[in-house]
Amino acid sequence: MSITTILNAYKRPDVIKKQLESIENQSIKSKDILIWQNSGSYFEPSVLSKYTYAKCNNNLGVWARFALALNAKTEYVCIFDDDTIPGKLWYENCLFSNKLEEGLYGTIGLKFESKSGYWPHRAFGWRHPNEDIEQVDIVGHSWFFKRDWLSYFWAELPDISQNMIVGEDIHFSYALQKYGNINTYVPPHPKNNTELWGSIPTYGYKYGGGKEAISSDKNNLDKMNYTLQKYISKGFKIINE
Repeated sequence: MSITTILNAYKRPDVIKKQLESIENQSIKSKDILIWQNSGSYFEPSVLSKYTYAKCNNNLGVWARFALALNAKTEYVCIFDDDTIPGKLWYENCLFSNKLEEGLYGTIGLKFESKSGYWPHRAFGWRHPNEDIEQVDIVGHSWFFKRDWLSYFWAELPDISQNMIVGEDIHFSYALQKYGNINTYVPPHPKNNTELWGSIPTYGYKYGGGKEAISSDKNNLDKMNYTLQKYISKGFKIINE
């Protein structure tokens, strides 16, 4: 049950140390930690030099992490947003849940109310705790999956017009559904044990609510809605269809 962790460094150099600490303290350890650094803020080389990291002089968006994941040599991969600090039992939670319901797991999941748009939707995970495994349409903030499923992610390349700042979450669940008949889930986030959570809420609200957050820009929210509609037109089936 070996795991490779993929982190994304962009505009939160003050968070990366805490994020790395939380990964290293997991009850099930990562075999490797790989870091994708988009251009953005200065990160101390001493912080990243312990790990394999790829530094880019341009912001290639959120999709590039899934390209870096192709270098993983483990059975499982977990990719994190740069504002996400998991509890120490997160990997254990994902592995146990995956034995019960095999699929893609994340720390926040959305179940769209209809095909008409991104809103309204129901949310599950660290912001809206769920006691049991919950099937959802897409997940975000982290993605826990089998390495072999990257072949589904890249089986269909993004359109040339695709904005690479958003949409990787929708694309992954769409590709898994289409090519592997694989569902998307949020593992239990019980209110009485945040160590099982994919994002400790204290940090999630602190870091996720900053100006660096993609969702803080209304233009990006419009892009999310547009991307969902595009994938639905390509055949992405939502649960409430």
